Amino acid sequence: MGGATTYNFLKLPASPLLTATGGVNTSFIIDDVGLAINNPALLSENLHSQVGLSFNSFFAGVKSYNLAGVYHHRKYKTTFGGSLFYLDYGNTRQTDAVGNEEGEFRPRDFVFQISAARQYLEKWRYGIQAKFIQSNYSQYNSSGIAFDFGLLYSDTGRQLSLGVLAKNMGYQISAFDDYREDLPFDLQIGVTKKLIKAPLGFSLTANQLHRWDLSYSDTLFNRENGFSSNNKVFNNIFNHIVLATHIYLGSHLQLAIGYNRLRREELNLGNSGNGLNGFSGGFTARFQKLQVQYSRAYFQRSHAYNQFGINIYVDKMIREKIL
Repeated sequence: MGGATTYNFLKLPASPLLTATGGVNTSFIIDDVGLAINNPALLSENLHSQVGLSFNSFFAGVKSYNLAGVYHHRKYKTTFGGSLFYLDYGNTRQTDAVGNEEGEFRPRDFVFQISAARQYLEKWRYGIQAKFIQSNYSQYNSSGIAFDFGLLYSDTGRQLSLGVLAKNMGYQISAFDDYREDLPFDLQIGVTKKLIKAPLGFSLTANQLHRWDLSYSDTLFNRENGFSSNNKVFNNIFNHIVLATHIYLGSHLQLAIGYNRLRREELNLGNSGNGLNGFSGGFTARFQKLQVQYSRAYFQRSHAYNQFGINIYVDKMIREKIL
C-alpha cells in the first residue's frame, strides 16, 4: 500500500480544523476557508474575502505552510477560491550510493490550486478544483495536475449536511524518472448532524471507498515479533471511517475532537499501549474580524504535531481601516 502513489503530501490536512476532525471531512459546514479548499463544494458567499494562513510543525523539522483565500462574484453567482500549500523538509545530507557525503540539498513539495462552486436549487452545492503540483528533491523533479470534484447537500432546518468528494484525479506531467506514477486518488462520503437542542454535532466520514481492504500486514514480521494480525471484516469496514465531535461553547468558541482508526491501525506498535494515537483535537476562537485556530494530532504515544491558523475577513478590515 505505502509507496504505491506519488505526491502523497496531498493527503495532509492544510487546515487546523480539518486536522482536529481527524484529517478527513467532507460535510462539516462552517465559515472556514481551510475546509473549503479541501472540499470545493463548501465554498459559499459567506466566505467572501476570507483569507487564511496556517502553519504546521511536523516531526524531524518538517514544516508546512498554507495560504488560502475566497472571493464571491455576485454577477456570476459563483464563489472562487485559491490556495498555496508548501511543504519544507529542511536541509538534508546528500550522499552517493556508498554513503560518501556530497553536501546538502533542500527537498520541497508544493501545490497551487484554484476552485469554483455554485448553488444548485435550494439545498445543493457543487464545486470543482484544479491543482498544479510540484516536487523537487535535488536533481529529481516532478510536476503534475489534478482535479477534485465535490458535491454538498445541506438541510438547515434539520441541521444536516452530506458531502461527496473525489480527490486527486490527475496525471503526472513529468516523472522523477522514466516511469509515471499514479496520484493518491481518494473517494470520500461524509455526513454531519448538529443536535437541535444541544451544543453538539457529529461527523462521520468514509474515505478511500474505491478500495475495500486498506490493511497492510507483514506476516513474517508479525510472527518474528509475536504480534497478532487479522484482516477481519470489522477492520476492513472501520478502517474507512473517521469520526468527529463538534462542541459549541457559545458563539465564539468551538471545539473539535477526531478519531482516525486507519491511522491508529497503521501506526500502532504491535500489541503495546499506544496512547492517543489516531486521536486529534483543537479549537476555533472567533472574534469580530478574525478567527484563531489550533489543533493537535497524535501519531504515536507521546508523539504529536501542532498546527496553528488564523483567518481574517479582508473586506471588514478595509472598512474598519485596519488594512
